[in-house]
Amino acid sequence: MITMRRQLLGLGFVAASSLLALQTAHAMNGPTAINIDGGPLGQLELSGGMDGYGFYTSGLPARGVGVNTSDIGTNVANALIDLQKTSGVLQFNIEVGANGGALTLGTLTSRPAQTTINNFSTGPLYIGSVTVAPTGMPFTISAGRLNSLEGWESGVDWVNESQLTTDIYYVENSQADGVEGSYTAGPVSATVEFGDGWDTHVFNFAQALVSYTINANNIASVYYAGNVGRTGLNARTYGWGSGTTVGGYGPYFMNSQMIGGYYSWTQGNLNLVPEVQYVYAKADQKLGITKSTANLGAAVFGDYAFGTSPYSIGGWVEYEKSQGAGSWFVGPNSEAVGFAVSPTWQYKDLFARVNAGALYLLNNKYDGATYGYGHNGTDKVQFTGTLEAGLLF
Repeated sequence: MITMRRQLLGLGFVAASSLLALQTAHAMNGPTAINIDGGPLGQLELSGGMDGYGFYTSGLPARGVGVNTSDIGTNVANALIDLQKTSGVLQFNIEVGANGGALTLGTLTSRPAQTTINNFSTGPLYIGSVTVAPTGMPFTISAGRLNSLEGWESGVDWVNESQLTTDIYYVENSQADGVEGSYTAGPVSATVEFGDGWDTHVFNFAQALVSYTINANNIASVYYAGNVGRTGLNARTYGWGSGTTVGGYGPYFMNSQMIGGYYSWTQGNLNLVPEVQYVYAKADQKLGITKSTANLGAAVFGDYAFGTSPYSIGGWVEYEKSQGAGSWFVGPNSEAVGFAVSPTWQYKDLFARVNAGALYLLNNKYDGATYGYGHNGTDKVQFTGTLEAGLLF
C-alpha cells in the first residue's frame, strides 16, 4: 500500500502522519487521488473506493434445526468518497459514505453486520475537518470530525494488511469531534487532539501521537489516548440511531487510559510492524466498574510484494490478555492468540484478496463461568474466511 498510516480511518490524512507517507512498502496500493481544478478553492484531490466480500464463519452460537454453528453469505464492505484540499493556508477534508468492512477476528457472534452510513452520529459524514496551515510554519491546527490517533490499523479494510483486524484495534476509539494541533521539527512529528471520543459528544477525551523517522526504512511511533473526566452511563455512543449508550456498550471503554507504540521496518518489498498496546480502567462505583480492568494486546503485522507482479501477501499474528471483569474482547479475563493471512491480487485500481484467520482462546473462564464459540458456547476456536474484491480511485 502506498502511504497511509493505518489508523487513518479514511482516505484522508492529517499532517502528523506525513512522515510515514511514501516510506513503507505495502501489499496493496491505496486510492490514487484525481486532481481537480477547484477554481477559487485551488487544487483539490478526489479519491475513494468501494468493495464487498463473501464470508464464512465457524463457531457461531447454535441456531435453528440441525444445530448449525457456521454461516456463509455476502456483504458490502465500504463505499467511500473523499475530497481534500491539502495546499494553501486554509485546507479541508470531507469524506462521506458507508463503512463496515473491517472484521475483528474472534468477535463474531452472528453473521457480519450490514454496512451502514449510520456508524456515527453524523450519519454519512465520516470525516469533515478544516485545517489552518500557516505558510512557512511547522505547525497546523484542525477542527471538526477528525481521525483517531490510536494504533496502526484502520477501520477501512483496504488500508490494512488484512480485512481481519486484531484485539488492539477492537479496544480503540474511532472518529472524534474536536480540535487538533500538529507540529513537525526535523525527524519528529507530534499531534495532540482533544474531543468527544467514542462518538459520545462528551468532550473530555485526549489523544497524542509522536513519530520519529530514523531513516527512510525505520519509523517509531508512540501514542496515548485517555478520558480526562467521567463519561456517564447515559451518554450515547456509536450508532446513535440504535440508542446505544455508554452503559450498554461498556463504561470502561470510554473511561480508560491507553498507551501504545509501533515500529515500522521496511526492507525492499517487505514491511514489518510490531505493536504493543495497554489500556486500563480504574474502579468507579458510579459507572458500575467494581474493580479495575485492563487489556494488553501485542501483534506483528507484515506485508510482502512479489516484485513487480500483481501479487502480494499480508497478515499478522497477535496475543491478547484481559484482566478483571471488563469484557474488553471475547469475554472477561480472556487470553487468546490468533493469526490472519491475506494473499492479494491488484491490477491498477482493481483488487481482490482472500482473508483467512483463526483465534484460539488460551483462557475462556471467569468467575466460575465458561464462554466461547460453537454449539455449547464453550469452544475455544473461531475461524473466519472472506473473499474480498473492490475498486479504488
